[in-house]
Amino acid sequence: MPVRRLPDNPSLEHLRNQAKRLKRAVRAADTAALELVAEFHPRPLPGLPARPASPPAGGDPRSPEGFTLADAQLTVARAYGFASWPRLRAHLDVLARHSRSPHLVPRSADPVAEFLRLACLPYGNDDPSRRREAARALALDPGLAVASVHTMAATGQVEAMAATLAADPAQARAEGGPYRWEPLLYLAYSRVEGGDAPETARLLLRHGADPDAGYLWDGLTSPFTALTGAFGGGERGEPPHPRSAELARLLLEAGADPNDSQTLYNRGLCGFGSDDTEHLELLFEYGLGRGDGGPWHRRLGPTHATPEQMLQDEVLASVIRRRPRRLRLLIEHGAGLDGPGTGHPIFEGRTPYELAVLGGHPELAGMLAEAGARISP
Repeated sequence: MPVRRLPDNPSLEHLRNQAKRLKRAVRAADTAALELVAEFHPRPLPGLPARPASPPAGGDPRSPEGFTLADAQLTVARAYGFASWPRLRAHLDVLARHSRSPHLVPRSADPVAEFLRLACLPYGNDDPSRRREAARALALDPGLAVASVHTMAATGQVEAMAATLAADPAQARAEGGPYRWEPLLYLAYSRVEGGDAPETARLLLRHGADPDAGYLWDGLTSPFTALTGAFGGGERGEPPHPRSAELARLLLEAGADPNDSQTLYNRGLCGFGSDDTEHLELLFEYGLGRGDGGPWHRRLGPTHATPEQMLQDEVLASVIRRRPRRLRLLIEHGAGLDGPGTGHPIFEGRTPYELAVLGGHPELAGMLAEAGARISP
């Protein structure tokens, strides 16, 4: 029985009710409930067999009264990939701490907040007119650029940022503005022309900014990091930062983890029509596919892809989107050619070779076969 995937924005109350229903079902000797417990509960329970047999005709009269609510909560947690109910609850706390919904932030009467809202990619409702409106607001009121540490970051104001951080280094990690972001995120997601974003980023990092700073978009467990913002891309073809490559390299040199799942998704599965490899080459240079997945993987545990799964998804995406250059690069770096990746439904549970054949891509199928991919079920 496979581990389940938590729903987006999971509710603690919903999970508690799920455990209560499981307790009732087990005590009523429901076969599916008994099978779930036998699969995921770590120890035998009083009155409950390790593996329930098929119920006899007329129903199973057993009633395992030894099964408690704590047992049900433990089973639910382990069914979702967590070692215990407290671990699952701690995960929900992480989601609550880091979740942001920038696409839902309304207009503001505060000109500083409204400038930041318009200047940065919110994902979900991006439109080029937002950036034009931000540029007009800045032209009408140049003081917006230095109104706060967050606008200094968004506009790349090096001198003002240097003075601010010299007076108060803690500002380098101060959350604020309409999106409740750290300055480095406003810098990375800003699409305002001008200023010196890389040098401003260096100042922030030198004063303690986190190179892995990020947030969970609407509670999704693929973090939108500063690196994600620098690279851009996505379902609406969001533009990269004006100095994308320079900024991304700076973040990676400062220690940002290259296993950036949202960057790979935005520039991979979402990157229609492009077979460029520059972002992958840069990420591979700094360790893509290796390591433990970094701080976000440690925070999010089983809900966050491993480096190996990320590369497997990239292989699958390269086949789906017909990208021979990317596929060749992934093969050269030892990406898994048969794994299911994260199980994204667009891949239909198929191997890369199967997708290449079914999609009518013989060149890609040949590359996979030559590299040792499994060519039969």
